[in-house]
Amino acid sequence: TVPATVRQGVSNFINNLNTPVTLANDILQGEGQRALQTFSRALVNSTYGIFGFSDLAGELGVERHKEDFGQTLAVYGMGEGFYLVLPILGPSNPRDAIGKLVVDPYFDPLGLYLDNTDREDIALGVSAFKGVEEYARIVEELDQVKKTSVDYYAAIRSLYRQKRKTEIHNGSILELPPIPDLGYDTVPDDFDRSLAGINQPLAR
Repeated sequence: TVPATVRQGVSNFINNLNTPVTLANDILQGEGQRALQTFSRALVNSTYGIFGFSDLAGELGVERHKEDFGQTLAVYGMGEGFYLVLPILGPSNPRDAIGKLVVDPYFDPLGLYLDNTDREDIALGVSAFKGVEEYARIVEELDQVKKTSVDYYAAIRSLYRQKRKTEIHNGSILELPPIPDLGYDTVPDDFDRSLAGINQPLAR
C-alpha cells in the first residue's frame, strides 16, 4: 500500500501541473483576483513547495480552486445542453465535454508533453491515479446517495448539475459534496458506510 503522504504529494504535484488550465480560464472569465491567486499558488508551490509536491500555498491560506473551459462557456451564456455520462470521465454535458476534451488539454503542460512523446501509458496512469484519488475522497458520500436514492441515476444527475452551477458561480450558490470525475455506477454494492449531512432531498 502506498502511504497516504506519498499519494498526497503526487496529487499535489499533478494539481500544480494543471495550474495553467485554471489560470487560463480565470483570465478568460475576467477574474483578475482569482487569476492572481492561482498564479501565486503556482509560484509558491513550484519553488518553496518542492515542484508542487507540498501545498505550501494552501497551508499559508491561499486556497486552490478549479476552473475549466466548460465554466468559461457558461459565464458567456452557453447552456449546458443535455446530461450525458462519458466513459471513464463520468457525469458531463456537451458544454463541459467541449471544455474537458477539446480546449482545456491545450493548456495542460503534462498532457501536451505526454501527447508529443506518445507516452499513452503514463497518460493513462495519471488519469487513473487522479480518478482513484478523487473517488477515495468521496466514496462514503456516494455510497450514502446510492442507499437513500430511489433513482440513483437521477440523483447523481441532479447533484452534478447543482455542483456545476455552484462552480460556475465560484461557490456562491451552494455548498455540496464533491462529485468525482468517474462514472455514476462505480460505487461498489458491498460498502456499508454512512455519512450524515447528505441525506437531503435533491432538487430536480
